[in-house]
Amino acid sequence: MNYKKVYSFLLCAAFCLSVCAEVNYQVIPLPQQVSFDKSGQYMILSKGMTVSYPAGNALMQRNAEFAAEYMGLTVKPKDKKQADVNLMLGLKSKNPDDYAISINKKGITIQGASESGVFYGIQTLRKSIMNETGEIRLPYAWVCGSPRFAYRGTELDCARHFFPVAFIKKFIDILALHGINRFHWHLTDDQGWRFEVKALPELAQKASVRPCTVIGKNLGLSDPDNTLYDDTPETGYYTQEEMRDIVAYAAERYITIVPEIDLPGHMIAALSVYPDLGCTGGPYKVWSIWGVADDVLCAGNPKTLEFLKTVYGELCDVFPSKLIHIGGDESPRVRWKSCPKCQAKMKELDLKNEAQLQTYINKEMEAFLAERGRQIIGWDETLEGGLSENAAVMSWRGYDGGKAAAKLHHQVVMTPHNNCYFDYYQLKNRDAQPLGIGGYLPLSKVYAMEPVPEELTKEEAKYIMGVQCNLWSEYVISPDHAEFMLLPRLAAMSEVQWLKPEEKDYEQFLQRLPALEQIYRRLGYKFCTSYE
Repeated sequence: MNYKKVYSFLLCAAFCLSVCAEVNYQVIPLPQQVSFDKSGQYMILSKGMTVSYPAGNALMQRNAEFAAEYMGLTVKPKDKKQADVNLMLGLKSKNPDDYAISINKKGITIQGASESGVFYGIQTLRKSIMNETGEIRLPYAWVCGSPRFAYRGTELDCARHFFPVAFIKKFIDILALHGINRFHWHLTDDQGWRFEVKALPELAQKASVRPCTVIGKNLGLSDPDNTLYDDTPETGYYTQEEMRDIVAYAAERYITIVPEIDLPGHMIAALSVYPDLGCTGGPYKVWSIWGVADDVLCAGNPKTLEFLKTVYGELCDVFPSKLIHIGGDESPRVRWKSCPKCQAKMKELDLKNEAQLQTYINKEMEAFLAERGRQIIGWDETLEGGLSENAAVMSWRGYDGGKAAAKLHHQVVMTPHNNCYFDYYQLKNRDAQPLGIGGYLPLSKVYAMEPVPEELTKEEAKYIMGVQCNLWSEYVISPDHAEFMLLPRLAAMSEVQWLKPEEKDYEQFLQRLPALEQIYRRLGYKFCTSYE
C-alpha cells in the first residue's frame, strides 16, 4: 500500500471539508418548502458573480444592490447575457411577500410576487450562506416562503428612553433580517415627547426633557417619599427631517413605520408645555416615574382637538403609513368625572358615561385622519366606549379584546403581553440578565403563541391581520440593552408571524437557532445566549 498517497488523499479530503460548505436553506423564519434536486448537483457561489434586475425598476435595482452587498456580487440590469443571480417578478400569488428561489445549472433565480417578495428571498439566501467560508456550495433546489400574516410587527418605545437615529436604523436592519414588515414607533408618553411639531416648536424642545429618572423598581405613586432618582437628564427628540430619512431607510427594506402619538392619556409631557389642555390647568411636569397618570387631555376643551389635529396633521406629513396609532390605553377618566367642561360635553352629546367621551375623541380623530387616507388603530381599551367605525385594534391585555373586535369585523393585531412583551425577563434567574419591568417570557413561550383564537369562526379569523411584539423602555436604557431584550426572542416571533401552527416545531427551531445566533455575532448584535 502506498501510504504517501493515502495520507495525501486524506489530507486533501480534510482540506476540502475545511474550505467547502454546502448550505441547506434551513433558516429562520423557515421557508415553507425546500425541495432538493435528485441529481445531487450544486452551484458554487464565488465573488465576481453578477446579479441582474429588470431594467427601469428602481425597487428591484435596490434589491439587487442588497443582494450584491450581502453576497459579494456585481449588479447589472437584465440583458441578453444570463447573470449568475437573476431577480424577477411574476410569481403567481395573492400574497405580495411570497418568494421562490430556484438553484439549477442556469444559476440562481429569486422570484417574488412583488418587489418585497424578492427582498425576502434575498434575505433567505443571505442567511443560508452568511456563516460559510471558503467554497460555498448551493445544492440545486427549489425554496419557497410565504408569510402567514400581512402585518408582522415590532414596537419600540422611544418616549421613556430616547434612542439615537443610528440605532433606529440598526433596529430596522434587525427587523428586516427576521422578515418583519411593520415598525410600530412609540414616540410620546408621560415621560417624554420625541416628535417635532413645527407649528408647536416648544412642544418637543421642552417636553423631551426629563431632569431625572426613578432608579430601579418604581415606588413613585405608591410611596413617593421613598422613591430614589438618578441625576441624569433624559433628553432628545427626532426632527421631521430625521424621521423622513428613517422612513425612507425602512421603506427600502419593505418596512412600514406605524407612528404612535398616545391620546387622551399618557400626555403629561405635552401638558407640561400646554397646561390649559388638562382638566385642572396644572401645573404639570414631565414625569420621572412610571405608572398611569390621572391627568389626561381635557375632552371638553375645544383646544384639545385643535392641538391633536395640528400634531396628527404633521404626523401624516412625515409618515405615509395608512395605519396611524392613537394609543387610547391606560387613560383614567377620574378628571373627566369632575371637570365641568367634560361633563358639559357629555351632556351636549347625550353620552351615558366617560368611556363614550373617549370614543367621541376617537371618532373625531378618525374622521380627521380619514380625510388624509389614513386609518386609526388603538389599544384594546378603545373598545370600552364603542369602537369608531373603521378603527383597528391592537390587543395587549390578552386575547379577549382582539376576539371582541374580530367578532365586530374590525381588523386586529394580536400582541398579548404574556406572549409578546419583550421588556419581560427572558430567564427565571433575574440576576443573570439586565433589569426588566417584571414578568417572565422565555423563548419557548414566544414560540408557542397562536395568534388566532380557536373560538373565532373562519370568517371572524380573517380579521386577525397580524402579530406584534413590543419592547417598552421603562428599564431598557441603551441600544445594547434593547438588543439583548429583543434577541433571540424576535427569531421565535418571526416564525409565529410566518408559519402556520402545523409548520412550527420548537425543537427543530432550536436546532436552527445557533446558525442565526452566529449571524448575530457577525453583525455585532447583542443577544441572550441562554433560553428556557
